[in-house]
Amino acid sequence: MIDPEAFLDLANQVTKLKMWPYFDIAHCVMCCLAVREDLGSGSIPFSRKHPIACWLSTMMVVFAGGFLASLFLGEPLLTPFRNTQAVLLATAVWYAMFYSPFDVVYKLSKFLPVKIVIAAMKEVYRCKKVYDGVNHAAKLFPNAWMILFITGLVKGNGAGFIKILERLIRGVWTPTAFEFLQPSFPTKACIVASIIFVLDKKTELISAPHALVYFGIVIFFVYFKLSSLLLGIHDPFIPFENLCCAVFFGGIWDSMQRAVGGGSKSADSTAKNETRATVSH
Repeated sequence: MIDPEAFLDLANQVTKLKMWPYFDIAHCVMCCLAVREDLGSGSIPFSRKHPIACWLSTMMVVFAGGFLASLFLGEPLLTPFRNTQAVLLATAVWYAMFYSPFDVVYKLSKFLPVKIVIAAMKEVYRCKKVYDGVNHAAKLFPNAWMILFITGLVKGNGAGFIKILERLIRGVWTPTAFEFLQPSFPTKACIVASIIFVLDKKTELISAPHALVYFGIVIFFVYFKLSSLLLGIHDPFIPFENLCCAVFFGGIWDSMQRAVGGGSKSADSTAKNETRATVSH
């Protein structure tokens, strides 16, 4: 049995984790991996031929949450770039991921044990960003729950929402890649986390200590990220989405309509066949 006090103390320690610089490095590495995987086999030629576009698209992915949060909250759009240390760190990681000798940094980051550690750190960082987004918005719009929710969401997975623009910088136009058309698991997870943080901050519905709520969301993020890497479970929300769509978004009524329509068509077809048979006789 886990001692409740020890567990609460662990949760408190997680909430106080400093993100700089190690978790920021993990975030930058995962963002660079995402850009390279999106470029596919052409990542190396593209980085050699278009280094500025490569750098700019990577910076947009790294600071996507900050850009979108600034846009929604009416702050200067380039606010994320005011932290020179963060920009320099992201640039150093980008350079190492694209231009290291023999591509050793990229290959090391793709090595599964290393990737597991980096991915887990990235998810801890994601949870912190969602929480910080909700807190920051609450200071500006304390009673606007929707703004708190949206800010937490885009801070947690801004890269998904900025993908169209980020690809456009690389000369690729994919309007169907809009995140709300085909939301990824990180977006769905950030929706859940943002809602929980808003309810925890603004209501009495969640009676658990804040540290336990925060730690629970961290475990949720890390567990399903590792499940994706190790077990291939990419989206555990799909069964619930199918059920929800069937119950609340017309699925049942559409099925009933098809069943009734099918029955009517079958009866009409039988009647026509009988009529033809009678005429032939």
